[in-house]
Amino acid sequence: MIRMDRLSKSYGDKPALSAVTLQVPAGVVFGYLGPNGAGKTTTIRILVGLMRPTSGSASVCGADTVRDREIAQRHIGYLPGQFVAYPDMTADQYLRYVANLRGGVDHSVRTVLAKRLDLDVTDRIGAMSHGNRQKVGIVQAFMSEPDLLVLDEPTTGLDPLVQREFLAMVREARDAGRTVFLSSHVLSEVQAVADTVGMLRRGRLIEVRSVTELTSAASHRIDLRFAGKVPDLDALRRIEGVREVRRNGTAVHIELAGSTAELLKAIAPYGVVDIISREPDLEEIFLSYYGQA
Repeated sequence: MIRMDRLSKSYGDKPALSAVTLQVPAGVVFGYLGPNGAGKTTTIRILVGLMRPTSGSASVCGADTVRDREIAQRHIGYLPGQFVAYPDMTADQYLRYVANLRGGVDHSVRTVLAKRLDLDVTDRIGAMSHGNRQKVGIVQAFMSEPDLLVLDEPTTGLDPLVQREFLAMVREARDAGRTVFLSSHVLSEVQAVADTVGMLRRGRLIEVRSVTELTSAASHRIDLRFAGKVPDLDALRRIEGVREVRRNGTAVHIELAGSTAELLKAIAPYGVVDIISREPDLEEIFLSYYGQA
């Protein structure tokens, strides 16, 4: 669905993207992550045909986003990070206008999407709250049922109930065989829907892995509390996968990557009264990649 080949973009002598090579297949949700200034929005603008790369190429459904821009754009539904619409139009007028630009969109699809997001399409866009304007942006991105959804910070300003409905829409798009390219600072929502993530740092793609691989390779945090005698800490440290062991009285904190089987065998002879295991989340993994955890 998406192919980038040594994609680069510079502003004067300042590189924003450096030789990014990436392939994203159809029918997946791809999370595109990185801190501010990493190059995420630059990548997206090139991908949707709003910017030319300095070198390299990007294509959507086999159509080059520069040479075949109009063809590529027919496959794309796009929500920019700062969605702006005509303030004097109502949401209904604006969505009809965009639908006509796309060559026509099933009115029933627009109606269902607006209802799911609790959007009153009779309201004038200029009088809407930020969250309701964001709903208009989401509807216009989804309503043509495109092969590729490119979503930049899509849940900004949405309340939790609408966020949940949005994530359901993303899953449904993926299950229908469409591709979602999702950039968001809300890492919990990326973890909830993404199949694979790519991490960008200073314009370079430093990692592309499935969410399952990332979380399984990261350390689990396990808190143990014993009724009396505590196991030998050095013996615990020698267990495969154990990265850290700390003791506070009868409580022992362990960070472990991989299976817990050997650890459970080691502590079984002792009077364990409590075990709390915390699975790693994408936010912790993200921070570890950027040297902040």
